[in-house]
Amino acid sequence: MNHSLLMALLILAPFVGFLINGTRYKKHSGNVAGSIATAAMVVSFVSAILLVLDVVAMPAESRRIAVTFFEWMAIDKFKVNAGFVVDQISSIMILVITGVGTLIHLFSIGYMHHDKGVAKYFAYLNLFIFNMLLLVLGDSLLVMFVGWEGVGLCSYLLIGFWFTDKEKAAAGMKAFITNRVGDAAFLLGMFVLFMTFGTLNFSELNALAPTTMESSWLGAVTLGTLFLFIGATGKSAQIPLYVWLPDAMAGPTPVSALIHAATMVTAGVYMIVRLNPLFIMAPNTMMVIAIIGAATAVLAATIGMTQWDIKKVLAYSTVSQLGYMFLACGVGAFGAAMFHLMTHAFFKALMFLGSGSVIHAMHEEQDIRKMGALKKYLPITHVTFFLGWLAIIGAPPFAGFFSKDEILAYTFNSPLGSPWLWAAGALGATLTAFYMTRLMALTFWGKSRVPSSVHPHESPAIMTIPLIVLAILSVIGGWIGIPHVIGEHLGHIPNVWEHWLHPMISPIPGWQAIDHTTEWTLMGVSVGLATVSAIVAYQFYVKSPEAPKKFVESIKPVYNLVYNKYFVDEAYFAGIINPLVNISKNTWYYIDVNFIDKMTYWAGDLMRGMGSMVRSTQTGNMQQYAMYIGIGIVVALSFVIMG
Repeated sequence: MNHSLLMALLILAPFVGFLINGTRYKKHSGNVAGSIATAAMVVSFVSAILLVLDVVAMPAESRRIAVTFFEWMAIDKFKVNAGFVVDQISSIMILVITGVGTLIHLFSIGYMHHDKGVAKYFAYLNLFIFNMLLLVLGDSLLVMFVGWEGVGLCSYLLIGFWFTDKEKAAAGMKAFITNRVGDAAFLLGMFVLFMTFGTLNFSELNALAPTTMESSWLGAVTLGTLFLFIGATGKSAQIPLYVWLPDAMAGPTPVSALIHAATMVTAGVYMIVRLNPLFIMAPNTMMVIAIIGAATAVLAATIGMTQWDIKKVLAYSTVSQLGYMFLACGVGAFGAAMFHLMTHAFFKALMFLGSGSVIHAMHEEQDIRKMGALKKYLPITHVTFFLGWLAIIGAPPFAGFFSKDEILAYTFNSPLGSPWLWAAGALGATLTAFYMTRLMALTFWGKSRVPSSVHPHESPAIMTIPLIVLAILSVIGGWIGIPHVIGEHLGHIPNVWEHWLHPMISPIPGWQAIDHTTEWTLMGVSVGLATVSAIVAYQFYVKSPEAPKKFVESIKPVYNLVYNKYFVDEAYFAGIINPLVNISKNTWYYIDVNFIDKMTYWAGDLMRGMGSMVRSTQTGNMQQYAMYIGIGIVVALSFVIMG
């Protein structure tokens, strides 16, 4: 089929769904709205499959479908086309976005069918997918930025979907404003790169990347990539701009699955991988990315250990897993970052939708302290969530094991990595196994703490079918990236993922292949730590449910610090937000009210007074007018005579 037509269908099908549901936003039929939106996603998904199949059929060195619809702008030497590209990197993204997105839409039909704003909800959901496709398919930073801003808008609309609740509306605003900070840096990065290379096109930027590493912190490549990374910390919720993502739980649960798994939060990782030849030449930027990624992975994991809201636990898990992806980017393992992006999309979408099934069964209850023993009431949800749990803690041979351990191996062995960064990654994996086992135990296992007024029940098939599909992907999704050290013992299974991405990924300078003994050791250590951590959590929350309370009492100050999320939000309010608000109020009072307003009032009063004076001469008395004329003639003649 014609590539231009397929590309148009891929991008525009969700937009058409948005227009249809957007014009009928007051309709309350969830099945109709959901069917329209899901059908649009199916069209997009099928188009993506056909395009990717064509890419697969091409020679490895030239796997690229480029379509330009029109010239967007041309200002002197600055030219930008509405151009879109499907290659090895973007093909992964479009399959994840449309595939997982379709399942989330399908789940939403069952989850949201009672909501009064269901047509508007599905319109926003389709618009979200449309903008994410613009982001990953755009052939330049500027086209990407259109989608970048679009997903920011949609996150605001969907997180604050129930805007009559002030807390939910505030969460949407928090996401929007936090992302504006990152987006300002993204713009600066684009300016720096354009001033340096004269283009924003991805292929041209990568081709013009320097061949020697830039050592200066003030070099153009370093500054440009640093600014872009700051933008990525906003979209992909890394330190210091991660604070919006946990609050994104205010939106409907399928929205959380879409934002956290398949779309928005992956944008920063994708952008760095797309420009990997440029980033690899800026070692200072790479070091910052690795440190921020490792720190975020550990920080978010510790907070996840103390949360009681089922969605908040998963939210901090997402922040932590994104930290792993950035850690991989920072040590030059761009392929491993994309691998974890894909596997994470499977098991995190599964777990968010699974939490939605639990919330649906529990009549909107989200506190895991009021759950327990739900596996007998929700057998399908339990089994699928269980498989997602095994995937996220890195149990072999589930999807998360292969991608997580590849990141840890690169972190340990890469010249851009270090044992300290590996230790941080291993610690994050250990904490992940603990808090995810804690979540499983308190939700599905142990004794029931469900209130007597609540009668849990399994979700309908329209919600459980997406769970089953995602559970299967969470099991087998990592098998396309089996490392050589394992593959050679299983009939020499090739690492399909590595071969697929190889032409698009820049080699790590000074890289030497890791020896098999070290690789087996690293895998054994990470799996062993995760196993011990999971067993301890199981003992704590199933076998000895009183033990956690005693332990918390023994470390009360530390626990309170972590439970309150290290008071980062409070620090932002005290150090940044409140001072800015006070400065703004003072500026308004002294400049706007006492200067600008008073000057305006004074000028108005002056004009009004002058008008009143002139008006006093306009009496309508003919005799008075004749007198004025006479006086005028006398004055004029006097000037003539004297002159």
